[in-house]
Amino acid sequence: MEEIINFFISNAYAADTTAPAQGGGFSLIIMFAVFFLFIYFAVWRPQAKRAKEVQNLLGSLSKGDEVLTSGGVLGRITKLSDQYLTVAIANNVEVVMQKSSVVNILPKGTLKAIE
Repeated sequence: MEEIINFFISNAYAADTTAPAQGGGFSLIIMFAVFFLFIYFAVWRPQAKRAKEVQNLLGSLSKGDEVLTSGGVLGRITKLSDQYLTVAIANNVEVVMQKSSVVNILPKGTLKAIE
């Protein structure tokens, strides 16, 4: 009878308590390095490049330039100061706004072509 029971039920043995060897800290360092490189090339670098382009755009503004503002207003710059500019948006209509609201400098003659 005992042989039949041993045939169907195997003996239980204690499991080996030693853990398999882990990769160590070096693989973790490589993973963090790859993560930071991804963040640098995917997020930080393009953002810094765009900020530099905006600074160059705002630095190159001059009187007479035709501009597009962030509100979608087209106009010609009539006065410039350090932080503000005056834009003529129609005959005898001028608006004072911040330089940072300019998003694009239009080619000369764009306003005449639209009117």
